[in-house]
Amino acid sequence: MSTDRIQHEIEHGKKISANAESVWNWSSPAGMVRAERRADFFVSEGKIQATDKVLEIGCGTGLFTKKVYDKTKAQITAIDISPELLEQAKVKLPEAEFLVEDAMNMKYDDNTFDVVFGSSVLHHLDMEKAMTELFRVLKPGGRLVFAEPNMINPQIFVQKNIPFIKKMLGDSPDETAIVRWKFKNMMNKIGYKNVNIFPYDFLHPITPKPMIGLVNGVGKAIEKIPVLKEIAGSVVIFGTK
Repeated sequence: MSTDRIQHEIEHGKKISANAESVWNWSSPAGMVRAERRADFFVSEGKIQATDKVLEIGCGTGLFTKKVYDKTKAQITAIDISPELLEQAKVKLPEAEFLVEDAMNMKYDDNTFDVVFGSSVLHHLDMEKAMTELFRVLKPGGRLVFAEPNMINPQIFVQKNIPFIKKMLGDSPDETAIVRWKFKNMMNKIGYKNVNIFPYDFLHPITPKPMIGLVNGVGKAIEKIPVLKEIAGSVVIFGTK
């Protein structure tokens, strides 16, 4: 990741630090339901256990660090480029180790972690560099699981590609989104095995609380329908070393 891009992300973290979880749409009633489901994917797809040594990149305020820890009691090291966001994370979960670290160039030895996970972070980075570095620090047989925005979703496509809308919605200048078949090809090229990338999530964060159950149920049904499922809001990314 270029120095300019790193600086943009540091400045963005500082700018949103007072209300980051609202900017990321995790604090609304529907957002909280979405966050819980996403954390469940991290645990189930990553097969995270208490004995695992786990790395989270782009941990931000520690929202998912805490959720994954509470579900697994795993040993978690969580990194982010933003000192301001990490200060909040440290308060939220004293049991984890939080460090300022560039996910493109980490200090960790090869073959260090059983699991690497993250929420909505890869699309902020030079994705091939990030995935290559994550492959390096994973142990042989280690699992990687991420959830990222889906570029095929119409709202995401507009949000990530029209600069004034991107700024209005609180995005950082350089972030993009995932096209799943391109991302799968890149992972295969790096050397990941058992790659599986699937679209999910039709529950919009502004869904009114009384409608959440209905919308969530309909959305989960659409996730099973070929073609239609491709426009879901997010993708889950899984692979092993």
